[in-house]
Amino acid sequence: MNKIKYIAALVIGIAALGLQQAKADSIGFDLGTGNSGISGFPGPYVHVVVNRTDATHATISFTGLINSGNIYLMGGAQAVDFNVNATSWTVGLLSSSRFPGFSSQSSDLTIAGANNADGFGSFNQTVDNFDGYTHSWTSLEFSLTNTSGTWASASAVLTPNASGLLAAAHIFVGVGNPPNPNVDALATGFAANGTPSVPDGGATAMLLGAGLSALGMVRRFLKR
Repeated sequence: MNKIKYIAALVIGIAALGLQQAKADSIGFDLGTGNSGISGFPGPYVHVVVNRTDATHATISFTGLINSGNIYLMGGAQAVDFNVNATSWTVGLLSSSRFPGFSSQSSDLTIAGANNADGFGSFNQTVDNFDGYTHSWTSLEFSLTNTSGTWASASAVLTPNASGLLAAAHIFVGVGNPPNPNVDALATGFAANGTPSVPDGGATAMLLGAGLSALGMVRRFLKR
């Protein structure tokens, strides 16, 4: 009886770990390739996270990065752009942030349709920002609702465009730390991504290892 209780505890523990991993359905990748406008400043420029919350809902966030002392902000026409893997969908702004002194109006943003990100092809979902550098953002997060089907995983939420890219952003290189909105940006241009990576962090291997270890322990207990 004691052996059965111990085995049951192991099985429950493994199941709980599996459920925890199943809930963490997200991918992250960097926009690390800049066009000629910002190629003199090293990437990556923006980090993107896609989080699938259920079969028809997801969030996508864009966060400007600091690289080699350069602060990268997002703004202007086609401020952020992504290629949604759906026939129809809706988009809504969830959260946003700016440095002090920059415009504080979230109404600066317009959810637009398909458009080109200079040098990186067309994306079926773009977001425009009113004006330029003084209205630029440090982070933007949006909700996505699939109204034409379902997404099996976070990696299925976006799909490559004709250029093989998932997302892009209109980048401003800030002056100072924090950036000074009263001094023109050092440069402006677009950045896009390569192939996304799934931030598994070894969780799948850990789960498999835990399962194999548990099976080994069960086998030893049953032999006694």
